[in-house]
Amino acid sequence: MQKTYHNLKQAYTKKRTEIRKRLGDFKQIIDHGSDNELFEELAFCICTAGASAKMGLRSVDAMRETLPNGSLKSLQRKLDGVHRFPNARPAYIVHTREYLKREHDFKIKDLLKSFEDPLERRDFFAKNKNIKGIGYKESSHFLRNIGFSGYAILDKHILNTLYELKIINNPKPPTTRDKYLEVESKLKEFADAMDINIDELDLLLWSEKTGEILK
Repeated sequence: MQKTYHNLKQAYTKKRTEIRKRLGDFKQIIDHGSDNELFEELAFCICTAGASAKMGLRSVDAMRETLPNGSLKSLQRKLDGVHRFPNARPAYIVHTREYLKREHDFKIKDLLKSFEDPLERRDFFAKNKNIKGIGYKESSHFLRNIGFSGYAILDKHILNTLYELKIINNPKPPTTRDKYLEVESKLKEFADAMDINIDELDLLLWSEKTGEILK
């Protein structure tokens, strides 16, 4: 265990500048991005769920011009041969987009900043039946990617690492809000023990498994 902690510290020292730059890029989105850019990040997370970050990136690249107003069929055509679920993911995106337009005038930044409690902000996205295709992991992913801090993205890479470190007893994804919060709390305790910010630790652990600092 001590060797592993030491190795992680060494890796953090090497990657710290790049990790902090990436987090700084994310922060620019909530500070200076448009509502369309915020929705693009939400669409990325919808496409990443049940797939991969790279597939999510390719999907958004394919749909970018038509995301704000494109029809369901037009988005489905864009994802044909790009995403493993070329029909379902655009359906989630269009349903979510129209809900945000109808109920919130598509003022996504105002909506996000209206929450004082960070858990309530995430609950809004994770539990809202009109925001399709994401749960607690991808809601956390979305919020981190647009510049909010303190959310753990408990994907398979992070969970497997926590299991290998004997921080959790099972690497299976948490299936309820309470279980998610329980594992997230353990990751935060681990971050404190490592003296590494949880957002930085999340990217560090992910990059140690994948070899990349992505998003």
